[in-house]
Amino acid sequence: RPFRNPHHTISSAAIIGGGTSPKPGEISLAHRGVLFLDELPEFNRNVIEALRQPMEAGQVTISRSAGSAKFPAKFILVAAMNPCPCGNYGDETKPCVCNINTVYRYQKKVSGPLLDRIDIQVEVTRETYDNMRSGKSSQTSEEIKGIVNKTKAIQIQRFAGLALKNNSEMGVRDIEKFCQTDSLGEELLKNAVDTHGLSGRAYHKILKLGRTIADLDQSAMITSSHIAEAISYRIKTETTVA
Repeated sequence: RPFRNPHHTISSAAIIGGGTSPKPGEISLAHRGVLFLDELPEFNRNVIEALRQPMEAGQVTISRSAGSAKFPAKFILVAAMNPCPCGNYGDETKPCVCNINTVYRYQKKVSGPLLDRIDIQVEVTRETYDNMRSGKSSQTSEEIKGIVNKTKAIQIQRFAGLALKNNSEMGVRDIEKFCQTDSLGEELLKNAVDTHGLSGRAYHKILKLGRTIADLDQSAMITSSHIAEAISYRIKTETTVA
């Protein structure tokens, strides 16, 4: 599967597609693969915001005076960023040298609507020397591959005869059919939406992510533990500037 890793100086046309005779951009070259954006806030704001519509539609239409061209763009967006320009905001061992306004401006380079479209948001803490030297891992790549293949097989069986390949592609009606949760999970989800003001998009993404977590557990029902884990990937951490 394709893996695209463009530099942060890339233009909107290069990432979305364009030209006098429209050609596919990075999002289409990453179709059914991964688009990795490292140092996300360093990308031009227009470039980042241009991703929003293709992420929802799974395709992009480039229109020119001579005509238009439609390109597929069902990609997995993986992005990485520091919490601030110096990289130490919220760190327990190294002090941050940025003032709070600088941190705020840096984090706000990534808009709320774009973050709302990212299913999993995880804060990665600084690695320790002991962990790096131990070489230990809870699972090997082959073990993880086996789990992924089993989970993928569940989804293939679920969507047999439908124009869907993955849980992430489900629409509202599909979610109502395939994403049933128990009463406690429903209560957790309601509290999360009411307390944190989650959008309708976030609500549906939590259910779809909960469905995938349940598939990883080979569970037909989405339980409260699956919903709780899915919610934890959506709620901002305390080190994020409010």
